[in-house]
Amino acid sequence: MSTSAIDETLATFLKSHAPNNAGAETDPVKASQALFPDTTYTDAEKAELNQWLITASHVASPAEDAAKSAERLSSLNTHLSSRTTVLGAKPSVADVALYHKLAPVVSKWSAEERTGEQGYHHIVRHVDFVQNSPLFGLKLDNKVNIELDNVVFKIKPVDAKAEKERKKKEKEAAAANASGATPTTLTGEQNGGQGGQGGKSKKEKAKGLAQAAGDAVAGTVAGKPTSGGPPEGAPTQKKEKKEKKEKQPKPQKAAAVEKPLSPALIDLRVGHILKAETHPNADSLFVSTIACGDAPGTDNTSEYEGQVVRTVCSGLNGLIPLAEMQNRKIVAVCNLKPVTMRGVKSCAMVLAASPKVAEGEDSHKGPVELVNPPEGAKAGDRIYFEGWEGEPEAVLNPKKKIWETIQPGFTTTDGLEVGFDVGVVPQLAGEGADKKTGVAKLRTKEGLCSIPTLKGAVVR
Repeated sequence: MSTSAIDETLATFLKSHAPNNAGAETDPVKASQALFPDTTYTDAEKAELNQWLITASHVASPAEDAAKSAERLSSLNTHLSSRTTVLGAKPSVADVALYHKLAPVVSKWSAEERTGEQGYHHIVRHVDFVQNSPLFGLKLDNKVNIELDNVVFKIKPVDAKAEKERKKKEKEAAAANASGATPTTLTGEQNGGQGGQGGKSKKEKAKGLAQAAGDAVAGTVAGKPTSGGPPEGAPTQKKEKKEKKEKQPKPQKAAAVEKPLSPALIDLRVGHILKAETHPNADSLFVSTIACGDAPGTDNTSEYEGQVVRTVCSGLNGLIPLAEMQNRKIVAVCNLKPVTMRGVKSCAMVLAASPKVAEGEDSHKGPVELVNPPEGAKAGDRIYFEGWEGEPEAVLNPKKKIWETIQPGFTTTDGLEVGFDVGVVPQLAGEGADKKTGVAKLRTKEGLCSIPTLKGAVVR
């Protein structure tokens, strides 16, 4: 099993601040065993420990762009949402490595970044735990100032049913990989590192919470239950007895009204490509960072240069110069189900036009032109076909083949405008006096969408 050596900066930190001469070890497993002599690690945990050392070397790195850094922090925050330490309930040098990297970062975070609705609550709790718990015993002159009462947004507790199911799957996976039993994990926030300590001072609260979490972890490490019940501040679970009542028939929910098939179901918006680069694992793909007007916290978005963005993969490499993909407005399809393309999750689609080809010919040979929104359009502006206005679906159901049914009608006119030809999708035309014919043009409130040169082209 390959291992990751402890880097020089972490070794220096351990020599200065960690007990038991842990800084003398270059192997992370040996350093962990020096720090926590009563702890034993399975082979799977040793491998995971090494991976966390690699992660710690990259997390919050100034060399990475804001979107990638936010993605790493979000992933770590989610991981810690149901764990006291990165290994679950067993402490290791990986926790110290993350503290070493994150403490100066967390110290500069605003209250919103720490405990806001999109804040990193669990990372803040982990930093507070490592710096205060006697289990780690770090000798620190300067600790991160964490105000336990300053909580901007109280996050919801972990759903017990979902957590039970997650643990079950972890155990099954562990058994399948013959990696031993899954270590017990402590759920929740350790009271969030906030509140729950009566009238004590903030320092006493921090000490109490850290001691409680430390005692709980120490009990797991030593394989012994803590005496006298759970310590003050430790997570507890209460079961409320409910009186049995006669089951009442549940009121039937009204069936959801299904929207009629229409181009309006497709969420078309103005997108602003902030940057684009080649896909690291696919020569034909570009990976673009695009602002589409999403609200903060929207699923499948991240933050880049202060803007909410989507990551989008598009098969345009070799068809459109990369330079033309930079800092420009495009039309994005925003409610297709995200797909992972060669390891990168793509959360929208860039609309482009190409000539119609005969059956059997290569439909991707080009030329290709991006659809241009009208001058003055802003990222997030709604785009629609004239006469087909309506509210789009949140996410198109792949089973209903809505996109596959409607997209063949997307075309370009002799005037180089983009439109929807209802004649190609006759089931949408309707009947009688309301029957639709011709090509409905694609527009925003600012004007029509267009392409540079391709007439009668396919748009997808």
